[in-house]
Amino acid sequence: MRPVSLPLIPFRAAPLRIVLLGLACVLLAACAVAPATRDPTPTPAHATTGMVSAAHPLAVDAGLDVLRRGGSAADAAVAVQAMLGLVEPQSSGIGGGAIVMAYDAQTRQVQTWIGRETAPASASPAMLRDAAGKALPRGTAMLSGRATGVPGALAALDAAHRAHGQLPWHALFDSTIARAESGFAITPRLARHIAGSFPQASAPDVVAYFRRDDGMPMQAGDTLRDPDYARTLRRIAREGAGAMHRGPLAEAIVARTRQGPHPGGMTVDDLAAYHLADSAPLCRPLRAYVLCVPPPPASGVGLLQLMLLLDGTDIAERGPDDPQAWFLFAEASRIMYADRDRYVGDPAFVDVPVDGLLDPAYLDQRRRLIGTRAAASFEAGTPPAAQTRAADRTAEPAGTSHFVIVDAQGNAVSVTTTIESFFGSGRRAEGFFLNNQLTDFSWGDAGDALPAANAIAPGKRPRSSMSPLIVLDHDGRFVGALGSPGGNAIPAYIGKTLLGLLYWDLPLQRAIDLPNLVARGDRFNGEADAFAPDVRDALAARGVRIVPGAGEDSGLHGVFLRNGVLEGAADPRRDGEARRP
Repeated sequence: MRPVSLPLIPFRAAPLRIVLLGLACVLLAACAVAPATRDPTPTPAHATTGMVSAAHPLAVDAGLDVLRRGGSAADAAVAVQAMLGLVEPQSSGIGGGAIVMAYDAQTRQVQTWIGRETAPASASPAMLRDAAGKALPRGTAMLSGRATGVPGALAALDAAHRAHGQLPWHALFDSTIARAESGFAITPRLARHIAGSFPQASAPDVVAYFRRDDGMPMQAGDTLRDPDYARTLRRIAREGAGAMHRGPLAEAIVARTRQGPHPGGMTVDDLAAYHLADSAPLCRPLRAYVLCVPPPPASGVGLLQLMLLLDGTDIAERGPDDPQAWFLFAEASRIMYADRDRYVGDPAFVDVPVDGLLDPAYLDQRRRLIGTRAAASFEAGTPPAAQTRAADRTAEPAGTSHFVIVDAQGNAVSVTTTIESFFGSGRRAEGFFLNNQLTDFSWGDAGDALPAANAIAPGKRPRSSMSPLIVLDHDGRFVGALGSPGGNAIPAYIGKTLLGLLYWDLPLQRAIDLPNLVARGDRFNGEADAFAPDVRDALAARGVRIVPGAGEDSGLHGVFLRNGVLEGAADPRRDGEARRP
């Protein structure tokens, strides 16, 4: 992938309130899992020799083991993903996709590999509709063989490893192979998903995989072993990432997607033809920093637009206890989502007006829409060079993970990885779950004269909300990395955290801990009870009535450099942690 060298972008003078050299979805009801009682905030980790922040302690262990053996951040990323596919199978795995952002400390370059899943050659707008042309019920579509796209997670990690790896590929899977054979303890969070009310929880493969010897579903504390996954990882370690796209694994993926109900049309040729999206990172200055994000079909442009909209307000002079700050955040979020939903799709198929969405004059025009009370609605604007697009009907659920790794040389990766909704399609092949990423297309638009930017097409990648972030200073030096799962809520989760870090000078852990508020369309979802009552009441008086019970399952993980020391943090809403080697 094409790297970006920095600095190449002009900066405006930074305000005084900046961090010293240091350092944002509405869950579908069908996919909702009751949010857990928040655990105590993890103790932040500090280091100068590296850091791993991921959504499960065993994944952190796997990454640290690689770093201790002299591996790079890219090496450790392969190990972390392999382990997450075992211990957090509801969120990501080798049967899904990933977006990798990598920073090279020596060259000060940022690279992006978009391993987003692709639609098979047989894909069409009709594939998620019934014989009468009516859209399938979402639960039916998600469990179908038609929902699975050609996976790209391993391809993206392989590309990063080829560019920045230090250890041989085959040496990066030992921890997970051993753990898959010996077993691991089911966490309370995984147990809640096993007992969830969403469609995949009752899918035959999910029920069978999580069944105890007595026939009952596994509970927290039970030991789960997966020798099939261990065998698959041995093949991948021996044959390389291409083993996912040719041979027995590819044949097994195709065979499972072609089984009923609603069998799909994927072929082994689709898997063999998979290639990474040709992409360069999208970088823009913000205050004393440069934010680097992935380009479309990812939603980095939406995250940048959100932050640049906020940058033209007085939000920096406010703080987390000021209801006006959260009002500004909510309205800017709604404006951003209106634009993102209308215009962002796979740039190989549609022209995405990236520069227009970030144009200062356009941002000023959109920012002026923010009044003193919440607007009834925000329509998509018309940024420079935008083409007319149909309304978007994408409904993207949560089911994703994020991790950040920094090695002893200062190289870093920021990786968001997914199988789309919880347990993907609910179908397994050779020890791993298959994604249901093709339901991330806008597939209910049969009556529109023009297709939506995110409409289904053969070989196309669905739009993603994933926005893994790398933060640099004005000389192109690494400052931090951040990201989150959360479906459509991802830009809001990351934006909230950046607001705390870059505007309110909060420690990284405190910024992650800030209440989640996801304002999109006419809904304001979030952690209502986490806001002080007076803040919540003041927001309601402005028309922002926060609805609890949805859009809360963030999984923010990151690192931030302060005074030469890495500060790592993990979201207390998940099972993760940040640790140094």
